[in-house]
Amino acid sequence: MKLKNITDVFFDLDHTLWDFDKNSALAFEKIFEINQVEVNLNDFLQHYNAINFQYWKLYRNEKIDKQLLRFGRLNDTFLALSHPVDKELIDRLSKDYITYLTDNNFLYSNTVEVLEYLSNNYNLHIISNGFEEVQTKKLIKSNIHHFFKTITNGETIGIKKPNPQIFYHALNAASTINKNSVMIGDGFEADILGAMEVGMDVIYFNEFNKPVEGNFKTINALLELKKYL
Repeated sequence: MKLKNITDVFFDLDHTLWDFDKNSALAFEKIFEINQVEVNLNDFLQHYNAINFQYWKLYRNEKIDKQLLRFGRLNDTFLALSHPVDKELIDRLSKDYITYLTDNNFLYSNTVEVLEYLSNNYNLHIISNGFEEVQTKKLIKSNIHHFFKTITNGETIGIKKPNPQIFYHALNAASTINKNSVMIGDGFEADILGAMEVGMDVIYFNEFNKPVEGNFKTINALLELKKYL
């Protein structure tokens, strides 16, 4: 069923449009080669993805800062692999990771097609908790920056999803109101519950069919947005 009265569509970026897992894996492959780190990449990523998720949760809840996130997620992953490395190497890997992360910019299937389709009838926007310098590069290098009227970044304004204030800030920047807006993202707490708290409509991008409580508009692929918009 098509949503009514929607004028503005807000997207999360990582894990929603920009294929973070794929691009991140390629960045780690590159920096391990550069720094001669000998670990099994698949084993590393299996631990890292779960650890990174927990560190981002702490970061968005203001429990840790940017530096601790970047250091801790790598250090904890190597410890989980029983492959401890010194602080200097962790720092170097952390910096190299940010440098090379946007060398590859794979998007989810049909991202450009869907953005072109939506841009004919809606104003498009980004709300992201990611680090500003990296998120901007992702949008530009993947050639989707031009689709978005506004980009609200949690690091820039000092407020992160699911804090209601970041959504109010984004709505104000977009010159729109909650009742005319929908939020699309993969983060159930950050994107979906956060946007609902300020009265926005929501579409949950549930790529892996994670079980959630409640009745939400859900998609497993971006093309499915055409059912609602």
